[in-house]
Amino acid sequence: MTGHDQPTSYRDQQSWRDLQTFLPPDYRLDDSTAPEEEFWAWRGHRVHLERYARPESPVKVVLHHGVGTNGRQMSLVLGHPLAASGIETVAVDNLGYGLTQVDPSAKITYDDWVELMVDFVRAERQRDDRPLYLFGLSAGGMLAYHVAARMTSADISGIVGMTFLDQRDPKVRRETARFPLLGATSGALAPLAASPLGGLQVPMSWPSKMSALANDPGAMKVFMADRTSAANRVSVRFLHSYMSYTPAVEPAQFATCPVLLTQPELDRWTPARLSEPVLSRIQQVPVERVTLGGAGHYPLEQPGLTQLHDAVHEFVTRGRSGVAQ
Repeated sequence: MTGHDQPTSYRDQQSWRDLQTFLPPDYRLDDSTAPEEEFWAWRGHRVHLERYARPESPVKVVLHHGVGTNGRQMSLVLGHPLAASGIETVAVDNLGYGLTQVDPSAKITYDDWVELMVDFVRAERQRDDRPLYLFGLSAGGMLAYHVAARMTSADISGIVGMTFLDQRDPKVRRETARFPLLGATSGALAPLAASPLGGLQVPMSWPSKMSALANDPGAMKVFMADRTSAANRVSVRFLHSYMSYTPAVEPAQFATCPVLLTQPELDRWTPARLSEPVLSRIQQVPVERVTLGGAGHYPLEQPGLTQLHDAVHEFVTRGRSGVAQ
């Protein structure tokens, strides 16, 4: 998906409006509470951003989606709630997702996702020197780790993930794939990815357990009709690179910043045990775990939503004053 067939603003998209009807009323956006939208030029692409500018905020939180969501969906569940508490947030639509416009000649891999976010963090650090935190939902959690593994504590002050999945682990692949056999034999994608068929586009819902993205059947119907999120297509090349990516620093050596897992209690896609192969090996920095009560993989439910806000707010403002409560 290039993004060129998509609107240039979420003001002109209906999908997120339909989705937010499944959220509590105080989590729904209107024209007065929606974030400011902008585009950031990167290597021939136009990357769509959603920003809640809060100049008085002592920190900044960058939000990243997974392989079944987009930046506006991050703003709904966390970006806007944090901004209402005085925290500046920026949600990113990575290549192929949301409203980002991709160079049609580019051969996108997961490595590009990591490179984009490393450069984006550096760009944000040039804007101002406030401590910066990364939040990732689903695959965005491990992406936050992969980015932090490329950077220093001067660049990133902490990472939050709703899961941390090492897709190189056969057990993780089997349990998160739609068909266990596909997860077990993912190495078979390597020759296909390197061949002329590497650009073949497949629905992300085909290899993944996308049906477990949300626990509300009505919300799932909205998700699965949205080509900018759960109904997106990715190339075989991207899929292989995502499932085989090697971080710059393995968990046992990771020392960049503290880590927080915000694990939905009723996550039917990525239960807490699948994050432990990563988190249990991180010994050089603090690792915390918070359970989001009653929430699914994409959290629509209380008290999980409030617990997500509170846990992230406390994590990013710990020891810092001047934040609205």
